[in-house]
Amino acid sequence: QVQIVESGGGLVQPGGSLRLSCTASGFTADYIAIGWFRQAPGKEREGVSCISGYDGDTYYADSVKGRFTISRRENTVYLQMNNLKPEDTAVYYCAVHQENPAFGSIIWSLRQYGTADFGSWGQGTQVTVSS
Repeated sequence: QVQIVESGGGLVQPGGSLRLSCTASGFTADYIAIGWFRQAPGKEREGVSCISGYDGDTYYADSVKGRFTISRRENTVYLQMNNLKPEDTAVYYCAVHQENPAFGSIIWSLRQYGTADFGSWGQGTQVTVSS
């Protein structure tokens, strides 16, 4: 049985930092990509960052490059968020894509389209950046 557990959200001032954690378990695929999406009220869901379980390749949205860093230990993924801005305020969701290298790269799909077919989702964690 699959399970995705997220933690680390909270309230910070602009310029502050948070670290989000996501642990995925129960997946049967040889490799899983784990990523973060976010959605603010009145806005569409946005892909934030992702890391492949096959080759470690990573994706970052242009809006977070240079500020956020994704890392991984086994099936736990961390998103270190530095220099946070009010526009980072959103519910952040962890998601899992079961990879098959024969069908291409999910990281490439995110880079090209900003979205991809992540089939499993966590419950979300609130990040609020405000003074």
